[in-house]
Amino acid sequence: MAVTVRTISAALKNLKPFHAPNLIPKKKKNGFFYKMSSSTESPSLTHSITLPSKQSEPVHILAAPGVSSSDFWSAIDSSLFKQWLHNLQTENGILANDTMTLRQVLIQGVDMFGKRIGFLKFIAEIIDKETGNKVPGIVFARGPAVAMLILLESEGETYAVLTEQARVPVGRIILELPAGMLDDDKGDIVGTAVREVEEETGIKLNVEDMVDLTAFLDSSTGSTVFPSPGGCDEEISIFLCRKRVDKEIITHLQGKETGLREHGELIKVRVVPYKNLWRTTADCKVLVAVALLEMAKNEGLLPSLAT
Repeated sequence: MAVTVRTISAALKNLKPFHAPNLIPKKKKNGFFYKMSSSTESPSLTHSITLPSKQSEPVHILAAPGVSSSDFWSAIDSSLFKQWLHNLQTENGILANDTMTLRQVLIQGVDMFGKRIGFLKFIAEIIDKETGNKVPGIVFARGPAVAMLILLESEGETYAVLTEQARVPVGRIILELPAGMLDDDKGDIVGTAVREVEEETGIKLNVEDMVDLTAFLDSSTGSTVFPSPGGCDEEISIFLCRKRVDKEIITHLQGKETGLREHGELIKVRVVPYKNLWRTTADCKVLVAVALLEMAKNEGLLPSLAT
């Protein structure tokens, strides 16, 4: 039987609006508060911690929209986040003299490198107690890294070994020191440096050949350098390795393609005279390494080069 448009319209006018009950109670489970809502809305995740040095000032940790519960908890439990919290409370830490307080952290993003967190992005709400003003607190956490200044001496000339690779964040091909992130929580800085050099240049090094240039810094620095402390927590240890080689080694290295290609590391080795190194690249690791090396030489801190 046909139903006219007029009949449908009349039926619709008689329908009463449906008022759904409020279905957004909050439930606490394992330290998180879950907001139970419709399937179109993501759960709200929160957690609270108390720092050992600030027992009376709980810190609230929140998840930004789009951050899954697994990423949220992984971020809180990561070595990156724990190290950042530790740094706040050290002798030179932001919270050390009790003039500032950490109220809240908003977890914004997590990038996984296999089974571990490679990059962590969050915003920390730190307040200056005297003025009540917020201190800029956007953090890109990637943790500690190592870099290696390799100097090869041949026929009275000293050469530096660099890597050339695409660096997407700056949109450029960059010449830089062989470098890499620490892969675990054990802090095997020397082992990581040796491994990264072999992966990026093909040069095999011995641990005993290496000199930690950052170890010459004052102990108050933590014997490390921060290339971009205004936005990133990265701290770099810089090592020196010097070797005497035949000239054919220099020729063989120039333009050599290396790197873990299956991981997207499309690296070429470049060898440049050390005397020109400081003006060859804008890589801050190079410039810091040169400065540390020259000051250490001036003060007689370097061991003699083995024959």
